[in-house]
Amino acid sequence: MTYPNTQLFINGQWQDATDGRTLAVFNPATGKEIGRVAHAGKADLDRALEAAQKGFETWRDMTAADRSKIMRKAAGLMRERAAEIAPMLTQEQGKPLAEAKGEAMAAADIIEWFAEEGFRIYGRIVPSRFNLAVRQMVIKDPVGPVAAFTPWNFPINQVVRKVGAALAAGCSMLVKAPEETPAGPAALIRAFADAGLPPGVLGLVYGNPAEISSYLIPHPVIRKITFTGSTPVGKQLAAMAGQHMKRVTMELGGHAPVIVCEDADVALAVKSAGAAKFRNAGQVCIAPTRFLVHESIKNEFAQAMTKYAQGLKVGEGLTEGTTMGPLANPRRLTAMAEFHDDAVKKGAQVLTGGKRIGDAGNFWEPTVMVDVPLEAKFFNDEPFGPVAGIRAFNKLEEAIAEANRLSFGLAGYAFTKSLKNADLLARKVEVGMLWMNMPAMPSAEMPFGGIKDSGYGSEGGPEAIDAYLNARSVSIANV
Repeated sequence: MTYPNTQLFINGQWQDATDGRTLAVFNPATGKEIGRVAHAGKADLDRALEAAQKGFETWRDMTAADRSKIMRKAAGLMRERAAEIAPMLTQEQGKPLAEAKGEAMAAADIIEWFAEEGFRIYGRIVPSRFNLAVRQMVIKDPVGPVAAFTPWNFPINQVVRKVGAALAAGCSMLVKAPEETPAGPAALIRAFADAGLPPGVLGLVYGNPAEISSYLIPHPVIRKITFTGSTPVGKQLAAMAGQHMKRVTMELGGHAPVIVCEDADVALAVKSAGAAKFRNAGQVCIAPTRFLVHESIKNEFAQAMTKYAQGLKVGEGLTEGTTMGPLANPRRLTAMAEFHDDAVKKGAQVLTGGKRIGDAGNFWEPTVMVDVPLEAKFFNDEPFGPVAGIRAFNKLEEAIAEANRLSFGLAGYAFTKSLKNADLLARKVEVGMLWMNMPAMPSAEMPFGGIKDSGYGSEGGPEAIDAYLNARSVSIANV
């Protein structure tokens, strides 16, 4: 299919940038330009902010039932259009077609859950300790227009989690989506627009990230910030928001440990962790990275993981049978080479992979390394690519200590048949999300977020909506 050029969406209208600026969009499998995306300037942002304020005033005053109807219709449109959206997403992001379609379909599930959860935004009545004639109420109101900043690795998923919660709460939202992957977010916003969302409730802009964030975050119209991306950038944006007392949700970087205990089902561990490791070419914030395997089964696990990696079919995402696509951009190739060379220099053994594939596109071999030293860059900085590093441990407490050593605390994985081990892992591993004896399976109804330097706040479950609400106290005396 032909890849579309992408416009801005402001006040219910698709439009070019006021000054006509555009940016190129490249296919990571070929390195060739496939389209253009509009580059917003200050005039565009001002119009988008004015629309977001008016849209909020309209959306806030609609009933939860009316909001839910529009959201559910948008979910239905995403399902109907998933087969059309997927090829666009694959062309701009690189992930295999099946993964792209799965992302579009999952968006529908997320929208539907939040559409129903909007009915359950309850206040409460609190009896007065001083006078029974005083009625004390806790009222929850939408916080106001929201600015959302989203990354390129899951162009639809990272937007829909924010949009779903904001709309369910009664907020409007201005999305600054990634320039590298603009068509996916535009398809999501189009579904809401076609479902009858009032003008201004959702806006979509693209452009220079630093310029847009530095303009939107301090702006008085914006009352909340939500960001998904790297920890260093997240800290900068959170600091900026703090200067203006803006509410913030941060879903930041990870470096997920995988603890494989002595009694683990090795085949299950390899299948589950392998699928999570190489999904989206490892460009996943919750991707398993540090494999901590009991010394008695380390060799067995390493051999099985190597076989798994060697069985992946790397290629262009639109090609049938492809199970791993390219990295998103040439910068990721450079990063993979740096991680690889540093680990090898410090004593790691490469069991498979470790090289770029060809000279066209951004392809990197699925890589498995063993005996990676703790001082290696790989065991300290988030790799964000298709590389698995394995180390042995003797006692479970040692593995837990290593899992908790870094400042990251987003996701973790563990494999054990022991209830005692499972209880210890659940209590002691410092992550926001822990999956045991299974691959990562985030869902709309479960919290999604990290602790420590991996951020704060949630993008799933009722907790996600709470971040878009103000709780107010109202007391009325009967006179």
